[in-house]
Amino acid sequence: MKTFLQSLSYKITGNMIIFANKKGKLMKVINLSENNSIMNLYLAELRDKKYQHNRLLFRNNIRRIGEIMAYEISKTLDYRPKTVTTPLANIDVNIPKDELVIATVLRAGLPFHQGFLEIFDHADNAFVSAYRMYTNREHTEVGVHTEYMASPSVKGKTLMIVDPMLATGGSMAASIEALVKTGKPKTIHIASVIATPEGIDVVKEALPENSMIWCAAIDPGMNTHKYIVPGFGDCGDLCYGEKL
Repeated sequence: MKTFLQSLSYKITGNMIIFANKKGKLMKVINLSENNSIMNLYLAELRDKKYQHNRLLFRNNIRRIGEIMAYEISKTLDYRPKTVTTPLANIDVNIPKDELVIATVLRAGLPFHQGFLEIFDHADNAFVSAYRMYTNREHTEVGVHTEYMASPSVKGKTLMIVDPMLATGGSMAASIEALVKTGKPKTIHIASVIATPEGIDVVKEALPENSMIWCAAIDPGMNTHKYIVPGFGDCGDLCYGEKL
């Protein structure tokens, strides 16, 4: 974890790490696997190569982790009172007042994105085509290319960028850069199923202050081909089949 804590200061509280990046901006990283929950079963099945032959189960588990993570993020939103009229009386309830934009990185992010939409069904949506390509013959160095984006303005809104794998952090950093060009968001939440310390280090430098990074698990690192270890392999291929 030494690389992960390369920051000006940090404080560990339960499953949350609060730290400052190199510019002194405060960030929070939440590792949900630090606490026992049913999510750990879904994550175990995602990792198990015997289960990975069942694409439907794999996609469903990615979606279900998205639902759990979205619920946890909902606890951090701002709320306002609303009076609701039932058949018998009026009652005041607190409902979210944040305007939400859920953004995902194609294609692996689609089932994860759907999990968030099951919870935040009134949210606007954004899609970024950011993908990595190997830049050397040995397939040990990668570059990130962003070819397509469809997004509403995120100005003043709560932006959630969801991508199952936060490996090198390059795709996520490129997505942040592209999305904030549409306006300055109120706050940014980054959500990943599995992250690496290296990826978190890269992303936290691209984020504004008071952003939050949510992970179902943080794995030790990557292999020479920049795949997360132990991880679970290529999420896009496991969801939708191998690509050329």
